[in-house]
Amino acid sequence: MLIERGIRKLYPPQEMAVKAGLLRGRSLVVSAPTASGKTLIAELAITKRVVEERVKALYLTPLRALAHEKWLEFKKYEERGLLRTAVTTGDYDSDDRWLSNYDVIVCTNEKLDSLIRHKATWLDEVKVVVSDEVHLINDSERGPTLEAVLARLRGRSEDLQVVALSATINNAREIADWLGAELVESDWRPVPLKMGVCVGNRITFDNGEEHVFERVTGDPIIDMALEVVKGGGQCLIFANTRQNAVKYANKLSGHLEPLVDPKEVEDLCDEMMEGEEAPVINEGLASLIRRGVAFHHAGLSARQRRIIEEGFRGFKIKVVCSTPTLAAGVNLPARRVIIQDYRRYEVDRGFYRIPVLEFHQMAGRAGRPQYDEYGEAVAVAKTEMEAYDVFTHYIKSKPENITSQLTNEASLRKQVLATIASMNKATIDDVRDFMSKTFYAHQFTTLGAMLSVKGVLKFLEREGFIVVEGDSLRATRLGRRVSELYIDPLSAVILLRGLKKLKKEATLKYLHLICKAPEVPKLHVKRGERERLASFVLESDEVLSDEEEDLATLMSEVKTALLLYDWINEIPENDIVLRYDVGPGDVYALTQVAEWICHAASEIAKVMGFTVHAQRLGVLVPRIRWGVREELLELLQLEGIGRVRARILYRHGYRGLKDVAEAKLAELTKLPKMGTKIAQKIVDQAQKLLGRISGAGGI
Repeated sequence: MLIERGIRKLYPPQEMAVKAGLLRGRSLVVSAPTASGKTLIAELAITKRVVEERVKALYLTPLRALAHEKWLEFKKYEERGLLRTAVTTGDYDSDDRWLSNYDVIVCTNEKLDSLIRHKATWLDEVKVVVSDEVHLINDSERGPTLEAVLARLRGRSEDLQVVALSATINNAREIADWLGAELVESDWRPVPLKMGVCVGNRITFDNGEEHVFERVTGDPIIDMALEVVKGGGQCLIFANTRQNAVKYANKLSGHLEPLVDPKEVEDLCDEMMEGEEAPVINEGLASLIRRGVAFHHAGLSARQRRIIEEGFRGFKIKVVCSTPTLAAGVNLPARRVIIQDYRRYEVDRGFYRIPVLEFHQMAGRAGRPQYDEYGEAVAVAKTEMEAYDVFTHYIKSKPENITSQLTNEASLRKQVLATIASMNKATIDDVRDFMSKTFYAHQFTTLGAMLSVKGVLKFLEREGFIVVEGDSLRATRLGRRVSELYIDPLSAVILLRGLKKLKKEATLKYLHLICKAPEVPKLHVKRGERERLASFVLESDEVLSDEEEDLATLMSEVKTALLLYDWINEIPENDIVLRYDVGPGDVYALTQVAEWICHAASEIAKVMGFTVHAQRLGVLVPRIRWGVREELLELLQLEGIGRVRARILYRHGYRGLKDVAEAKLAELTKLPKMGTKIAQKIVDQAQKLLGRISGAGGI
């Protein structure tokens, strides 16, 4: 298979990994630059153990998009009949029993954490775990989960092989010692990387070279990108904000247009325009792609991002202007990477410098194997003094040490409760045993970790999640369910308090309650909105008032709840995008989290005996998922039918599955956004579903 893929000789880091015991079941930490062949190291470990020993393997990634990409890479083994491969990233309230039929399971760290809590029995068969981007242990949001799942997996099996893959980090040895692994460290890259700083129209590189480029527009970022495209290359521009990513894409489009053949990008533009999400953004992106450029950020839908990524990989899109999220995500190399700004702005922090590791992650995207002799990563500075500062702080410096983030309170609450809930009767020693296996304990001692645990145990006992009897710890029914639901116990407290206050069902109040949970991303309230939102918050009966909360927080929660309210009342996505100044990706991310928290609220209401709340929240869950009124829920059982097509069907008299099952194809095909294929598919589905339902005892 390797020879078929053109691989006849291993890259140096791959050779080092084999010599370090990769094929003898040794655990490894591989610290090497982007594109140095780390994924093949994982493939070698997995195929060796799974094919020979018939065990299972897990491939962990930090991002859903990355999980899907890795799953596609493993599918080539399935096509040869070697490995059965599955991917799972969503639904945190399931043990996914169906996965027991597969050999290689690709999933996010969070999904694995959830599967462990649901006691998925097939996890006992896992003997190889690949942890991609293990340096994200340093990330305050994602790090604690990654650290906890690695600690739990190592506690389950003595002969577990852990293969941890990382970008170049300073204390890789410390991570290897923690995992009981051999360290494979390499600076080798298939395409040499030159890093430099641009001042005016001159780039000074770290190897002493200087390069002067032509001034075309007076903006060095635009001029550097144009130079690369004219030379037959591709360029990635990392902007520090979404607005800047869009701005540079628009500025470049006019200059790039003469360099692009419109026929080459026609299929991409057509595919972009076919999407149901916000037409205003689809049209804008199609217009840019026609001129050889696109922007890329988390506000775009997964479909929009995929089209852009595929267009760039296929050399059809010449320049992508992206926020730094792309640096940690999918593999999109370019001849030149331009880092527009090494500072970032956050409301509560102001401007701050990005970490050195993040700078190197962005720079590492430069250089396309098989296409470029070298890659260039260029940061932009305004003065010689600033250029010197960037050189010393970023280009000549090693990335920061990775440190455990596990002891932030939200993470500890979740992980300590999960430890207790996983046993019929736990003890303080069981909690200590789990904490002793963490990277936190490795760095700061188990005693230090247990000091942080003390306060968490008091909180869990006070709020009714656990019962403490001497050294014995037992999760209550509520505590077990909250752990399974995979939410912060503090969110459960907030949801419970709110449900106790609600005397009767009220949709907007339910949505506001959901938006109070820390997991739900809150919308920023702009200056021009404050007066209107403040009046609504203070005067409306539909708001779940909380005397302890400040007005700014309340307004942010209410604005978020109002977006969800518009969504479930079928306000077109285009209108929502414009009204709330968000992207389709933001709407999707918000509705996903809100659906999960709504499901959790419904389940908590069941446990506490709030029957009416449990029922109404249960109905609200699919409404949030699909963005529809209640009457469309039956139609949405049909695959290929979303909120737009469901409403079209309903409006034309197809009110439920029975109507669709009995529909005449010729009439159904005439409906907007339907077509023969979809019409036939939904009629067949409706007939099958009705047969299944009536077979189960009537509709």
